[in-house]
Amino acid sequence: MNRSSRTAAAVWGAAGVLAGGWLQAGTAGATGLPAPAARPAVLWGDVTIPPGRDGIVEAGGVTGPVLGSGSTLTLTAPAGTRVTGVPLDSPGYRGAVAADGRTAVYTAASAERPWRDGAFPFVVAVPADAVPGTRLSGCVLRLADAGGAVRASGGCQVTVGLAEPTLARPESGVPLEGRPAIAGRAHPGAQITVSDQDGGEVCTDTTGSDGLWVCTPARALPEGPNRLQATATLNGVSASSEQIQITVAA
Repeated sequence: MNRSSRTAAAVWGAAGVLAGGWLQAGTAGATGLPAPAARPAVLWGDVTIPPGRDGIVEAGGVTGPVLGSGSTLTLTAPAGTRVTGVPLDSPGYRGAVAADGRTAVYTAASAERPWRDGAFPFVVAVPADAVPGTRLSGCVLRLADAGGAVRASGGCQVTVGLAEPTLARPESGVPLEGRPAIAGRAHPGAQITVSDQDGGEVCTDTTGSDGLWVCTPARALPEGPNRLQATATLNGVSASSEQIQITVAA
């Protein structure tokens, strides 16, 4: 499996923020009866991570009663994934990942107002054989007080994304004819669309089982400088390559 570093994870995978607020108990109504007790707040968020890559799920924005030292924030990984890191660099918290990678937890050790400020990142790894477009179930987030009582809970939706396609041909900066062969690599079975600097479609192809694709413009590209970019789409998710600079010779 191709694993990123913690720094690269933020680049390769979008960071999904799980934000929640406390539901407060109300005051007595006109009848004199007490208002219903508050239920735990619901935390929720979304993140898309390509196969074989790491992404960061962040929990933050929780408001309400201050939980003291010993309170915990726990993430249970979605089915088929593993938690690989708790990279929070902030005093007052301890992070730990279970040996099997199924869960990870932050514990408030000496923070003055735990969970009220900042974001709490969990690095989640998606397996290399995950199918793009799949929504992975089983992600659970729980915030508990020092006694273990859950004070907020919820989950996250982890979607398997696509790795960025590559453009191997043509070479950037080399003068080209009007209808150059354009080729690269992408996830097998992905639909590839090559566009120019104005967003116009240049050519299309479907990636083979070997991950290779190639297409030729139906019409000659205009003379002069231009840019090309490839976009891969599969099962409702997409990713785009870096743009390359080209020049079509007169």
